[in-house]
Amino acid sequence: MLSEGTDVTIVATGHLVWEALIAAEALEAKGISAEVINIHTIKPLDDEAILASVAKTGCIVTAEEHNFLGGLGESVARVLALNNPKPQEFVAVNDSFGESGTPEQLMEKYKLNNQAIVEAVERVIKRK
Repeated sequence: MLSEGTDVTIVATGHLVWEALIAAEALEAKGISAEVINIHTIKPLDDEAILASVAKTGCIVTAEEHNFLGGLGESVARVLALNNPKPQEFVAVNDSFGESGTPEQLMEKYKLNNQAIVEAVERVIKRK
C-alpha cells in the first residue's frame, strides 16, 4: 500500500506504479481520493489486499506495462469475479504487437501513463 484512499483503488505494477502515484496526486487535486497499491508479483497475487481495498473504495483501475490479455488486469478481474464483483477499468496495451522506440515513445503510444490512469479512474467512478 503506497497511499490510502476512499474513492478508487489503483493497482499498478512495474513502471506504472510511479505513474499511478502521479495520477493519485492529480486526482486529489480534483477531489478524488485514490488508494494506490504496488503489486510486485502477479503470481501469487495479493488477493487479500485487493479485496480489502476494493471493499472500501467500490471500484478499481489496474495499470500495467503488459498486454491487456493474461496480465495483472485479468488476474484482478478474476479475483473480483469470484469474490466481490466491482467496476474495473484497465490501463494496458490493447492486444497488439509491440513496436520499437524509446520507452517514453512507447508509453505514450500505448497510453501507459498517469493521464490514462486519471481518465480510467474518472470512467470507473461513474460506474460505481
